[in-house]
Amino acid sequence: MAQTTEVQPESPAPKATAQENEISREAGNAPAPVSKAKSRKLPLLLAAALIAVGALLVWRHYAGWVSTDDAQIDAHLHPVSARITGHVVKVLVDNTDYVEKGAVLVELDPADYRAAVNQAEGQLAEARATAHAAAVGVPITSVTTLSQVRSAQAAVESAQAGIAAAERQFEASEARLREAEANNVKTQADLRRYANLVRKHEVSRQQYDHAVAEAKGSADTVVALKALAAAAHRQVSQAESQLAQVQAALHSAYTRPQQLQATRARAEAAVGAVQTAEARLEQAELNLEYTTIVAPVSGIVGKRTVVAGQNVAPGQTLLSIVPTRDIWVTANFKETALRQMRPGNPAIIHVDAYGRDYKGHVFGISQATGVQFSLLPPENATGNYVKVVQRVPVKIVFDPGQDPQHLLRVGLSVEPRVRLR
Repeated sequence: MAQTTEVQPESPAPKATAQENEISREAGNAPAPVSKAKSRKLPLLLAAALIAVGALLVWRHYAGWVSTDDAQIDAHLHPVSARITGHVVKVLVDNTDYVEKGAVLVELDPADYRAAVNQAEGQLAEARATAHAAAVGVPITSVTTLSQVRSAQAAVESAQAGIAAAERQFEASEARLREAEANNVKTQADLRRYANLVRKHEVSRQQYDHAVAEAKGSADTVVALKALAAAAHRQVSQAESQLAQVQAALHSAYTRPQQLQATRARAEAAVGAVQTAEARLEQAELNLEYTTIVAPVSGIVGKRTVVAGQNVAPGQTLLSIVPTRDIWVTANFKETALRQMRPGNPAIIHVDAYGRDYKGHVFGISQATGVQFSLLPPENATGNYVKVVQRVPVKIVFDPGQDPQHLLRVGLSVEPRVRLR
């Protein structure tokens, strides 16, 4: 009975506590159950895990990039200079003007060079006429030479035949003269005998007269034959002289091939003169063309020094053109950053002037550090050597279409970031 009385008052106590706990939970003052606490810690753990994963990804992302602030935009500056001496008559551009390739920049006075072209054209026409005449003379000289040789040979043969005929005629004249002289001796002897006989009246006067006539005729025949013999001798001499002349002509004809070679040489010299005149004309035309100075590339005009009325000399720089298309970035990376850098690695180029990024890629890595290109490269063999991390120039080019408005300027500071992996 006593135990029952002790148990009965204690049994409702837990019920009262449960009710009180329910009322307290509804009021929001009692602590949450154990299962609810664990459910609250789970989001925190997930958030921490996500933050760790994100940090890892960010670290991996930035660990694969290298960057430097020692970089600038570079390009080849194109100086525009005069190629001839001239007087400036017009300047068509000014600093900051954009020009296309081939656009006229400066004009020089072309009057003197146009006159030089006209003079060169006249000299070329004269040289061509001389060359044409010399070329025509070559075949004429060749044909004339052959004809003269043949004609001289025929003349020599004819002169030799003439000498032979004259000698035969002379010999015949001498034979007739000897015969006439023999007849004349006999006739004169007969005349003397008839003279003695006529004085003695042993022959008639008629016979004596006939003997006198024969003696006279015989003497006259001797005189005539002597004249003919002398004439025949002169003909032989003339024939010999003519033979000497035609032999000289034949010798001269034999030397005509050398004269033909001389004629051909003159023709070749005339052709060379034509080529020289053509070269002079071409140079004169080029000088006339050089009076108009055009832009070698498309770009922006800068550092203009030429003005109208100025006299310029060959090689004198008149202005410069800064290209807007063929530009790149020269980034001086530390040598420790080149371990995984290769041509073709993508790059992000941040331009400080515009606060924007441009895409590009590594084009090439210099074969030497920057200090090796300096005026006084360091000598590390000295005793006070201190190791310094060197910087290597890296050429980064912009991807096509990154600067359609040509906003980038040579010399602007940039911060390139190169992705290594």
